[in-house]
Amino acid sequence: MVLKILLSGIGSIKVNKIFLITGGAGFIGSALIRHIIENTGHSVINLDKLTYAGNLEALESIDKSERYRFEKGDICDSDLVKQLFNEHKPDIVIHLAAESHVDRSIDGPGDFIQTNIFGTYVLLEKAREYWAGLNDGKKDNFKFLHVSTDEVYGDLKGTEDLFTEETAYAPSSPYSASKASSDHLVRAWYRTFGLPVLITNCSNNYGLFQFPEKLIPVIILNALEGKELPVYGNGKQVRDWLYVEDHARALLEVALGGESGETYNIGGNNEMQNIEVIKIVCSILDELAPSGYDNISKYEELITYVSDRVGHDERYAINAAKISDKLGWKPDETFLTGIKKTVKWYLDNTSWCKRVKDGNYQGERLGVINP
Repeated sequence: MVLKILLSGIGSIKVNKIFLITGGAGFIGSALIRHIIENTGHSVINLDKLTYAGNLEALESIDKSERYRFEKGDICDSDLVKQLFNEHKPDIVIHLAAESHVDRSIDGPGDFIQTNIFGTYVLLEKAREYWAGLNDGKKDNFKFLHVSTDEVYGDLKGTEDLFTEETAYAPSSPYSASKASSDHLVRAWYRTFGLPVLITNCSNNYGLFQFPEKLIPVIILNALEGKELPVYGNGKQVRDWLYVEDHARALLEVALGGESGETYNIGGNNEMQNIEVIKIVCSILDELAPSGYDNISKYEELITYVSDRVGHDERYAINAAKISDKLGWKPDETFLTGIKKTVKWYLDNTSWCKRVKDGNYQGERLGVINP
């Protein structure tokens, strides 16, 4: 396949970029790739191992584009990563590939250490080797964007504090510790080797094509099947919710306009308790797909409290002023507008959900039902 370099812009010449995106078949990665292909002239190489959460169906709308190419492989495979750099000569790397589910990290931390820490090391080293050999013009414009999470900051105890880019790291789970470790590696490669890196730390994402192990799709799909809706502890844990398509826009803004060595927090400005989120989802389902089950009149009646997650953080909340002030990004969706779109998508795509759940995932979440 030939990746075209297109020209656009009025009054000046703008050369479109070649992106190497890792984890592009995942939830956030696929949203980012759809956004790039559908709304820009940039080209994308998608490197994804296609583990249980990778799903190429999320990319069917753009997979015939001559500006898109999929490469199946592992970021830990240094020979493959080197080959992709040399073959496709990317201008920008956006590193999203990661093991990302807290429950799974508690159950088996090893995969998180391997992918999130060692895999990031491999990418950084091969990116550094490639970048060092570029000519001055291309070298000056190269960027490596590492996509991280607000969970690296740990727990906010109060009700007013917000995570900023200067907040000290205090990860609580094997997942967040592995992501914090990868963030430190990225900063070290900038400080020691001068590799032009960027880091983003985002809040909880939700939206289309999210793998049904996360809270919102679990609630939607369980409710539709008349199953219990599991709530950890008392359900009062607070999260900031970010619509995935808003996140995709933010990542592109940072990749193209961010300053090397800088970190940008990305949040949705939608702080809510988990139990509030669940009740809102239930009320939307009551409106769009009323329960036909004899044992309940409203989906909220399926809520079941389970033992709390080990080391469960009470509150995350993002201060996204920096990306707003420096790059002009703000979320388009409120939680209510985004969650309505999300619930409707799941209702309209039950066949996709069924195919996913017929595979490796059967709705497991840690925790046992309280007596």
